[in-house]
Amino acid sequence: MRIAFITTDNREHLKDYGCKVPYFGTAPEALLEGFSLIPDVEIHVISCVRKAMQSPEKLAPNIWYHPLLVPKIGWLSTAYQGCIRAVRRKVRELRPDIVHGQGTERECAVSAVFSGFSNVITIHGNMRIIAKVNKASFGSYYWLNSHLESFTLPRAAGVVCISRYTEEAVRNDAKLTWVVPNAIDTRFFDIVSVPGDIPEILVVGAICQRKNQNAFIRSIDCLAGKRKFKVLFLGTAERGTEYATEFFELIKSRAWCEWKGFVDRDALCARLKSASMLVLPSIEDNCPMVVLEGMAAGVPVIAPAVGGVPELVTDGYNGLLCDPTSSKNMGDVISRALNQPDEIRKFAQTAKDDAMKRFHPRRIALDHLAIYREVLKTSS
Repeated sequence: MRIAFITTDNREHLKDYGCKVPYFGTAPEALLEGFSLIPDVEIHVISCVRKAMQSPEKLAPNIWYHPLLVPKIGWLSTAYQGCIRAVRRKVRELRPDIVHGQGTERECAVSAVFSGFSNVITIHGNMRIIAKVNKASFGSYYWLNSHLESFTLPRAAGVVCISRYTEEAVRNDAKLTWVVPNAIDTRFFDIVSVPGDIPEILVVGAICQRKNQNAFIRSIDCLAGKRKFKVLFLGTAERGTEYATEFFELIKSRAWCEWKGFVDRDALCARLKSASMLVLPSIEDNCPMVVLEGMAAGVPVIAPAVGGVPELVTDGYNGLLCDPTSSKNMGDVISRALNQPDEIRKFAQTAKDDAMKRFHPRRIALDHLAIYREVLKTSS
C-alpha cells in the first residue's frame, strides 16, 4: 500500500531553517516510527514549507520525504490555497492509494481533502473547542482554523479520532469515524525513572490559559511551606500576553518554581528520568502526548478529568485524576502524591505496562492500515 502522509515539518513551524533533517509533531513522528516497522508499506511524507531547506530523500527504508515550497501568500491568509495546490500536484505524481492529513491546526487536513484521492484526516487538537475555550477573537489564528475545521470535516472520507471525546465532537460532521489513540515514541519506553531526594514535579505544555499553569501554581502554594519540592515548567511562552505575564510574575516570587522553556524529545526524556511526577492541569485536552510519554516512562501521572484524558488515566489504577477548575482538589491530589510516593509508583508501573500494550507505534500503525483498507473498500 502506498500512503501519502501530510504533516507539518516543525523546521517550518519553528523557523529552524538551518536544520538539515525534518522533524514533526510527537504523534505523527511516533506513527511514522510504527510504519517504519512494517516494511511492506510505502510512505511518502509531504510537508509544505516557506523556505527551501536541505532534506534527506528518505527517513527510513520505506519512508520518503517531500518538502513542497509554498510562497507566503499561499498559507492561512488564503485558507492555505497555495498548500492545497502544491500537495495536489505532488500526489498526482505519486499516485498513492490513500492520503492521510495530520491535524486541522494548519494546512494538512484541508490539503488531504482536496488532494483528489481517497483520504482520511486525524484531529489532534479540536480547533473548534480550543477556539471556544480561548475565546478566540474574529480573524485570529484559532478563529480561522476552527472555521476551516468545520469546512473540512464533512469533506473527508473519514476522521481518525484520537479519543472518544473527539469522536463525540465530530460525529455529526464526519462521514466515518474511528478511535485510535496516539502512538508513543519507543525511546520513552526505555526510560528508567530515577527520581531525586527532593521531589521534582514536571509540568509540560505551552504557557497558556488552556494549559492552566497559573491556577496550578496557586493551588499548591499551601504545600510549599510544609515540605520541599521543585516544580519545573517546560513549554513555549508567548511573552507579552496577559497570561504569560501573569505566569512569569507568579514564578518570580516562588523559589520552588522554574521555567525551562521549550525542550526537544531528548531533553524531555532526561527530565522524565529524574521527575517524581508529571502533572497536567489543563482545562481542555484531547489525547495529550505528554501523558502518554509519562506513562511509557514509568513516571507517576496526575492529569485532569477533562476531555479525552480519562480514557488514558484511570484514577487510582494507573495514575491520579484531578479537577483543574478546583484549586482545593488540585492541591489535595498533589499532597496525596507527595505524601504517598510508594502508592503512586505502583500506579506508574501499571501505566508503563498499559502503555506498552495500548500505544506502541507498531500497534497503532497496524490500526491505521486497517482504517485505510476500510476506506478503500468502501470507495471502490
